[in-house]
Amino acid sequence: MKFSKHTILEGLRVVTVPMKDNPTVTVLVMVEAGSKYETKEISGLSHFLEHMCFKGTVRRPRVSDISRELDSLGSQYNAFTSQEYTGYYAKADYKHTDKILDIVSDLYLNPTFPEKEIEKEKGVIIEEINMYQDLPQRHVQDLFMKLLYGDQPAGWNIAGSRQSVSAMNRENFLSYRDKHYVQSATVVIVAGRMNEAEMVAQIRQRFAEARAGRKGGKLSVREEQSGPVMLIEKRKTDQTHLAIGVRTFGVGSPFEPVLAVLNVILGGGMSSRLFLKLRDEMGVGYYVRSFHDPYTDHGYLQAAAGVDKKRLAEVIGAITGEFRRFKDEVVLPEELKKGKDYFMGNLYLSLESSDALAEYYGFQEILKGRGETPDEVGKKIAAVTAEDVKRAAGQIFGDDRLNLAVVGDVGAEAELRAALTLG
Repeated sequence: MKFSKHTILEGLRVVTVPMKDNPTVTVLVMVEAGSKYETKEISGLSHFLEHMCFKGTVRRPRVSDISRELDSLGSQYNAFTSQEYTGYYAKADYKHTDKILDIVSDLYLNPTFPEKEIEKEKGVIIEEINMYQDLPQRHVQDLFMKLLYGDQPAGWNIAGSRQSVSAMNRENFLSYRDKHYVQSATVVIVAGRMNEAEMVAQIRQRFAEARAGRKGGKLSVREEQSGPVMLIEKRKTDQTHLAIGVRTFGVGSPFEPVLAVLNVILGGGMSSRLFLKLRDEMGVGYYVRSFHDPYTDHGYLQAAAGVDKKRLAEVIGAITGEFRRFKDEVVLPEELKKGKDYFMGNLYLSLESSDALAEYYGFQEILKGRGETPDEVGKKIAAVTAEDVKRAAGQIFGDDRLNLAVVGDVGAEAELRAALTLG
């Protein structure tokens, strides 16, 4: 899983991840353009622009030109948008490497943004927003981000709102793309069977006309909190969905590997503390999990579950009790070892395909500006001690960082507030 990085042209980064005997190749283009680079008026534009790149290019003017060509290669392809990046990729038999590089680079370099397609796609995106709002286990995540960050980009829905999407026009796309889709903010990742030197040369040629210049910036995230905060959206549901967690730190923090291990012990797998507590012991719900999500300048650790609505306060108390355990007790050696082994085992298992490796190194380059091999990550994980976990828990598990979002048929809130404490 070794990789090479080259900086070419006017700051374009190229990451190659050779997989000698792998039958596929993935080409992924990522750009530092996501919802945190938007204003309220154009909230959702990064995501909308990602959609529009598939609606026609100078060389492939019709929507069907792009999809038909990729489908004829037996390719898997898509795009994604986050708070801090947008990605476009295609994966195919390595014999089609030149072709998928040509198509993916065309999507990035030459979108035409037809006005007719913009108007049609508004309806598609608004229905995407509606779809996620109709899924309470997904919608509670949006509420949690709104609760944490409020009326700033980190707290807005990545897809925008119905109002902002409806108001967008072609000029918005052109202006935003000129500001953010520049070489110095772009990474091209190729993973799979390839000749690395030839691949870098091809990318240099294809991206020679990419826009140069300075990248548009984003506002730093503001974090203000003095005590536990709660946000509830009442709905008539049979199950209540909650997301409860704490503010943490951005990527590059010395606590990052420590929190990765803590998170596994808390909610990773069927032997994790939360799974054993909520599902096996209390029998209050089917799904329960936790995750740690660091960004460039902020982060959070969260537990999520769908539970019996009559026992919501009891569940909140059980989860906060597990949070407190990390502050009050030292993790036992066997649990610490299991957490480390689980993390590294799942990391290696998740990187068996060319698309997974492309995304892994792309995310690192965009968020950290550098790549780490899984072995290098493993050394940091191995170095985590039980004392490190307790020290990190003391930093993050406080009432001034504690947040709860709920979607469901919630009754009296006073009982929930009483349970929402780490004091």
